[in-house]
Amino acid sequence: MELKNSKTHENLMRALAGETLSRARYEQAAQAALQAKLPVLAEVFRYTASQEQEHAEIFAGYLRSAGEPAVGIEAAFPVDTVTEPLALLAAAAKNERKEHELIYPTFARIAREEGFEEIGRKFEMIAEIENCHAGRFETFRQLLSDGKLFSEQTAGNWICLNCGHEFNAKAAPQNCPVCGREGHFIRVEMSPYSYQ
Repeated sequence: MELKNSKTHENLMRALAGETLSRARYEQAAQAALQAKLPVLAEVFRYTASQEQEHAEIFAGYLRSAGEPAVGIEAAFPVDTVTEPLALLAAAAKNERKEHELIYPTFARIAREEGFEEIGRKFEMIAEIENCHAGRFETFRQLLSDGKLFSEQTAGNWICLNCGHEFNAKAAPQNCPVCGREGHFIRVEMSPYSYQ
């Protein structure tokens, strides 16, 4: 079966559209987080948005290889109508779980049934990444909900995502003592580039 005549071809377009829209939703969520004076959450959304962009590029590569300039599809995509950070984190986690548990496993199964083993594997691997995204969003939602985004019961290591200042304390200061930026602290172990 040729890719351009397959259901997998349509599913790749659905995946490309979904990942592109996820990236846009997370960029918008980042702006909402900044307006709520939570730049750390803005960074979490942007970090995830960049990964969604990479997923979109992977799917676009398969579509380009099929040689078809346009693919007609019908699909439903989520739209976040909320702007409050807790609600945005919950919506993001829900959408990521759906991709992990339902959408990409279905796409993988269809790809394999149609003889596209490599594409099936990519769908499965990206489904696992989406599960990590969901966990990330759920963790930050829980920390924010519990009032622990910037504090711990015991001393821990914190880093300012703006200037890199690190220190050990039970809570992060509102403003960084080095760069003066507000709300940029995160636990070192949660930093995307942690060395510990």
